[in-house]
Amino acid sequence: MTGPDMFHLGWFGSFIPTTWQSGWDGTDAGRWMDGTFYVDKVRTLERACFDFILFEDSSMVSDVYGGSSEATLKRGGWAPKGDPVALAPILARATEHIGISVTMSTSFYPPWMLARSVATLDHMSRGRIGWNIVTSSEDLAARNFGMDALPPHDERYARADEYVDLVTRLWDSWDADALVMDRERGVYVDHTKVRPIDFVGKYYKSRGPLNTLRPPQGRPVLTQAGGSPAGRQFASRYADMVMALPKGVPAMKEYRDDIRMRVAAEGRDPDQTKVMYVVSPILGETHQHALDRKAAKDEAVRQHPEGQLIGWSGSMEIDFSTFDLDKPLPDDVATNGHQSTLANFRKWAGDRTLREACVAYRTESMELIGTPDEVAAQMGEAMEEVGGDGFLIWNQPHNRRYIGEIADGLVPALQNRGLMRTGYTHEHFRDNLLEF
Repeated sequence: MTGPDMFHLGWFGSFIPTTWQSGWDGTDAGRWMDGTFYVDKVRTLERACFDFILFEDSSMVSDVYGGSSEATLKRGGWAPKGDPVALAPILARATEHIGISVTMSTSFYPPWMLARSVATLDHMSRGRIGWNIVTSSEDLAARNFGMDALPPHDERYARADEYVDLVTRLWDSWDADALVMDRERGVYVDHTKVRPIDFVGKYYKSRGPLNTLRPPQGRPVLTQAGGSPAGRQFASRYADMVMALPKGVPAMKEYRDDIRMRVAAEGRDPDQTKVMYVVSPILGETHQHALDRKAAKDEAVRQHPEGQLIGWSGSMEIDFSTFDLDKPLPDDVATNGHQSTLANFRKWAGDRTLREACVAYRTESMELIGTPDEVAAQMGEAMEEVGGDGFLIWNQPHNRRYIGEIADGLVPALQNRGLMRTGYTHEHFRDNLLEF
């Protein structure tokens, strides 16, 4: 079921409305919050042997673009959005093997509450849960939790460093064999195997222990997107999977080499941290058909660039509506939001005007266009040069048609080339992720 040249495949998405103007929308867009679409989706991904699905999240209705929430809500971009933590148990009950990683912010969840919630989800999924660690980057979200603004970028990572240390100690406050259920002695839990942690840090304090059993995986899978220097260093200390967005194969290789060097410097095994690159393949019946589909997408953005501008405004907390579309982004623009996103944008966009940038910009690390077999070959060649570890499919467009194209077109092509698993070997998410 596995081979030496295999890489991992995950799905990156959100608990948001499906597409509703594509012509291939079905009836999902009006009832996506009942979870039915996502149950069908995760079952399809499990049938295709994806390692996991990862749900990003945010806690705001953005009003950055144009100084109003009108554009965001009109397009259904940043909102509405459901809570993936509430969705996870439904998906776990509907599946048997696929991992489920949910985003929970270190800026907004109390550490003890998060530790217990994730431990509970890990039990409910029988060892298939992941925690996608974010510090959050939007001051608008902070105001929903009683703050005036988020701390500065690097301080958020310093807080997160201490936060994750505390959470992992809470998980470790119960030994794996603490539950004895000795009926003869009338002992359910051996109290000698449950300990307070008496954690006192610069930002957080917790006596512990948790009041629930140790997670089946011991430590649920930790996923994280580290782009800035502080983010990369944080990922090197804790992450089992790093979601990466460098542009182009040389940058992908540089990023993975840097992460592995940092992981080793932290005293961890670099092979235990998987670097996976976000891509959104455009598939066609023929190569020309795929090129035509790409051209149609580009033209749609050219005609309506505000969709891309709204997204940038929300993630970078910069109002892109104030800039001339036919000029480059001014040099003096700065952010306390996603700094790596802004830095990568500047590096990539160069002298392009904003209108040109909207058309040419790709969130993904590399452009994949062609028939399923052509794209499978491109992915294999990229991983051979980069060194592994795999890709995260970003769903564009967000509908059943695209999910089917990946699951029933691209995945078989990858499997035929021996590049992707054809079954699950282990019970737990972590073990499958670290299998190769």
